[in-house]
Amino acid sequence: MIKILKYGEVKNEEIFARSEAKFDVEKIVFDIIENVKANGDKALFEYTKKFDKAELSSLLVTEEEIKEALSLVDEKFIKILEKAAENIRKFHEKQKRNSFIINDEDGIVIGQKVIPVDKAGLYVPGGTAAYPSTVLMDSIPAKIAGCKEVVIVTPPNSNGKINPVILAAASVAGVDKIFKVGGAQAIAALAYGTESIPKVDKIVGPGNAFVAEAKKQVFGKVSIDMIAGPSEILIVADGKSNARHLAADLLSQAEHDKMASAVLVTDDITLASKVSDELETQIPLLSRCEIARESIDNNGKIIVAPDLMKAIDIANEIAPEHLELCVDDPFSYLSYIRHAGSIFMGRNCPEALGDYFAGPNHTLPTSGTAKFSSPLSVDDFVKKTQYTYYTKEALEKVADDVAYFATQEGLTAHAKSAVIRTEE
Repeated sequence: MIKILKYGEVKNEEIFARSEAKFDVEKIVFDIIENVKANGDKALFEYTKKFDKAELSSLLVTEEEIKEALSLVDEKFIKILEKAAENIRKFHEKQKRNSFIINDEDGIVIGQKVIPVDKAGLYVPGGTAAYPSTVLMDSIPAKIAGCKEVVIVTPPNSNGKINPVILAAASVAGVDKIFKVGGAQAIAALAYGTESIPKVDKIVGPGNAFVAEAKKQVFGKVSIDMIAGPSEILIVADGKSNARHLAADLLSQAEHDKMASAVLVTDDITLASKVSDELETQIPLLSRCEIARESIDNNGKIIVAPDLMKAIDIANEIAPEHLELCVDDPFSYLSYIRHAGSIFMGRNCPEALGDYFAGPNHTLPTSGTAKFSSPLSVDDFVKKTQYTYYTKEALEKVADDVAYFATQEGLTAHAKSAVIRTEE
């Protein structure tokens, strides 16, 4: 049963404690990466046989396999994928940055170019659930950014097949290539390249502890989006909220995995009790009830705050991945929320809207990192290059200043390079 904690009556450590995955996988992942670096595709085939029980003759998903997958997915779902993709594109198109140029002084031109990374690699989990939503959320911003090649890695089943809904989503999103490989070995392949899989410049997407550790270890060789922790939802709700709705929303994250965190912060003790009862009613009805049960029992909590502003203070301190604001006028509170991956406003906006359909990205900062990081966006797939141009006359005006600055740092060659052109 979920814990009910009264703010001010328990230690803050209990209020702000969060679930943390505790897996010692560093050495295992290091060895996998080294093997892939040394042996390329051969290592990938071996790991796929060992971990996924699949013997493959090729890692690349063929056009025939994609066509077959599309024939297996019902038309209604294809249309929903297309609607979701349209919403995601509409939102992320607004994130595109423009290059700029400044030339308001004679003889001086400075500017910045915004350039997409050449190749983006997207990790899509297999495991206990398929995530076509992740395909859309990660690949569409990369395409909007202008990446030349967008590839997916995802683990096959024991028959060597990829879940048809994953391939359908990849087709809708316009992904260039899909490879049948998962786990840390897939991250290593994207980071270093193999005979089949291209080396990419950016790796994004969620995964288990091995995937997260692999992303951590290859960072620097390639860029990554973030090190994602367990899924999180925090709901700030007043006493008018519907307990059945709130319980359902908490469970929408609890069913992800046993480490997921579902938190309700309310100023109404009666609502807290009703939500607790509703959870007990709804959990047994879920297809993933065992996972949700463990998540709620171990990591779930209801925090009773003295008022809604204190509830928002608590939410800012926790900095959740998903924050639902279940109040009458959510926009009046929006300016007070400083730390959250994505905010869902009002009583009719379940977090699931963001997971699948609304348009904002669902790849979000977890584990409190919303205090300093952002959702996945088009910005993740571009880089910026600066440029500077001075005429001889423009340089002569500032050369002495530049040289003097350089001497304050003891760098006389810097100083000389500025003034030597004015001496000629």
